[in-house]
Amino acid sequence: MNEEEFERKMVHLRVLKDVQEYLKPDSPSSTALHPIRVPNELLYQTVKLQGAETADRLIHHIFALGLSVWSERKYNEVFGSEKALEEFIQLVKDRNKE
Repeated sequence: MNEEEFERKMVHLRVLKDVQEYLKPDSPSSTALHPIRVPNELLYQTVKLQGAETADRLIHHIFALGLSVWSERKYNEVFGSEKALEEFIQLVKDRNKE
């Protein structure tokens, strides 16, 4: 594996690890970005029927589902299997020992 590929995989590993931490229950998010785009009626009806707090939780839940799907695809693109991920992690450990 050349240095460029190693660095690319290392970046993806950091991102995937951070996503995994973010998706843990009761994990404090590190950054909030606003505004986000949501369907008007979804937001309007949810706020109208169940309140703003429920709408906030619903939007976060939808975001978390999308993030889960995205991270799974990214994992498959970059590493492809658990064995390949474990081999890469071992390579990182070996490089850090040097």
